[in-house]
Amino acid sequence: MRLSIERKPIRIYPDPKRVIARFFFNGNDRAKEVIERVMSISEDAAFGIISPILQEYSKRHRNITRVLDRHCSKLEPLFAELNINYKRLTEYRKLLIGSYFTHEYSIESAAFFNPSIVEDPDQSELQEGQRRVIISFRAVGEGHISSITFRRALIDQNNNITVLPSGNYIDEAEIIRTAVYNKKLFFEKAAVTQINIDVIKELESKLDSHFEYSNLRRIIMDSQNLQENDLKKLEYDKVLWLADSYYEIVFSLDTDISDRVVFPISEYERKGIEDARFVHFTNEDGSRVYYATYTAYDGSLIMPKLLQTNDFYNFKMMPLYGAGAQNKNLALFPRKINGKFAMISRIDGCNNYIMYSDKINIWEKPILQQKPKFTWEFIQIGNCGSPIETEHGWIVITHGVGPMRRYVLGASLLKLDDPTIEIGRLKEPLLIPNSDEREGYVPNVLYSCGSMINNGKVVIPYGISDSSSGFALVDLQELITKLKEDAVD
Repeated sequence: MRLSIERKPIRIYPDPKRVIARFFFNGNDRAKEVIERVMSISEDAAFGIISPILQEYSKRHRNITRVLDRHCSKLEPLFAELNINYKRLTEYRKLLIGSYFTHEYSIESAAFFNPSIVEDPDQSELQEGQRRVIISFRAVGEGHISSITFRRALIDQNNNITVLPSGNYIDEAEIIRTAVYNKKLFFEKAAVTQINIDVIKELESKLDSHFEYSNLRRIIMDSQNLQENDLKKLEYDKVLWLADSYYEIVFSLDTDISDRVVFPISEYERKGIEDARFVHFTNEDGSRVYYATYTAYDGSLIMPKLLQTNDFYNFKMMPLYGAGAQNKNLALFPRKINGKFAMISRIDGCNNYIMYSDKINIWEKPILQQKPKFTWEFIQIGNCGSPIETEHGWIVITHGVGPMRRYVLGASLLKLDDPTIEIGRLKEPLLIPNSDEREGYVPNVLYSCGSMINNGKVVIPYGISDSSSGFALVDLQELITKLKEDAVD
């Protein structure tokens, strides 16, 4: 008999009005033509065109003049080629040129799903039993490009959930590249991404054991200038794209959490940042930090990555390395186990594995932990976010894929000091798509990227057929009891 599940009467839908102003570029030749056309009109005409644009779009973006000015500045090398003195351009003409190289992108126009939930760093001014949380989502827009967005919510004493309204604007962050790269690890990752081995060897020979982005870029530019083969030049570009996978982003302090979007930045994630699994991680000294594993996708290659933040304003991104950092579905345990970081993953696309590491970004020697066992998970089993610690063991909300590729949620209980040992696994699914949840962008799919315990309940946010998101609650004690009853044979 299946456990009783309480579905909350909340559904979060995509909002096509939530847009960001992105740089739009169609190649050097066409860009030069556009610049020359704008330069051909009078100053009064330029002002007459840009003025109403600023009035209209200032209602849709926090600082549209800053955006347009930044986009115009990206074209500065082209002005030099056209013998135009960029510094002598009037402010209004710069803004007008910038507007021709800007387009709005609706980050949630297609879907809003696969949430994870963590405790908000700010728990001030709450009543007993209340909890403020941050929920991350996978937002999908035109071209099926995924990004990470956020909402703040409040859970009351009775586990009623109120999702706070989103802000009026969306902001992209400032990008900072300050990484120092470990040569050995960097080029091991380059080999995995199938970059030309001769290019790898050449660059390795020219770099120190640790190097900075600016040094790598200079060496690559010099090598490309000596190269006549366009395909070989592309291989050098790929190395730079890999370096671009390390970055930090910083959001303005005057943004609400719902205003911040982590949008694909590097070439290796240009087709999406997928299924972030956030976890509130406790260090051995008692301090806390938020991590999220996610999948970067460039249209053909999958790259597991790690995000780190303390405050949801400043984020640091980096690739994950090693034989265990493959495929999708990596989820970090919320603390070290026996002095080592621990990760649950589905590196072969079918089974769950446990990995341990001394370094949070290097994962080797995965240990097979779970195989599909029941008919509703015969195609694959995987995690639905980081394991949840209880005195009885680690609760892992799982997903199982069965007939007709229906995704359902299950649950397992793992031993605290050795999570390779499965204490119990639900024989029946915990959550199955009902008649109201079957239809959507991808039918018959329920999926989550992270749950939490609050006031005696396991709170499970979940994506509904890759279109919207909802919430389900299950009694913690009833779940533990059932998991022990369904102990592994």
